[in-house]
Amino acid sequence: MLLVGAICFVLTIAASGQVRSQQSSLDQQDRKFMEKAAIGGKMEVELGRTVVEKAESDAVKKFGQRMVDDHTQVNEKLEQLAKQKGVELPTSLDEKHRQKVEKLSRLSGKELDCQYMTMMVKDHNEDVSAFKKEAERAQDPDLKAFAADTLKTLQEHQQLAVSTEKEACGTGQ
Repeated sequence: MLLVGAICFVLTIAASGQVRSQQSSLDQQDRKFMEKAAIGGKMEVELGRTVVEKAESDAVKKFGQRMVDDHTQVNEKLEQLAKQKGVELPTSLDEKHRQKVEKLSRLSGKELDCQYMTMMVKDHNEDVSAFKKEAERAQDPDLKAFAADTLKTLQEHQQLAVSTEKEACGTGQ
């Protein structure tokens, strides 16, 4: 009887390990990409809300609202995918991204406009590169499709950020 109990215990432990591995079948790089994308997307929304309230330039406010709208949609898609894949995404910003939001929220006027847009150009350059790599090398086909689809939106943001930065920083004349 003790042997039967031990065998049941071992089988239960083995089965629970199989369920966990099925729930989270993503490789480490895909998982890390999803976590970084979640934090970056949350930061885009928070920064966008800040500039919608505080920016001087209407073009910067409009860009900020677009970031809120588009990144909210992308964040929702990413959360759905994460749930489907058994990945738990961060629910708040990490220290690095929180400091960026805090730094920007202390600014106002043209300084806020220019620094935000400069940050958006840099961030979207990095995002386009990361999403392009993930669209090419992701092991999971659903994540690969998500990255490829989102890449199109990020490339639009990248172009818009460059033109709005020129206007906001006075470098476009």
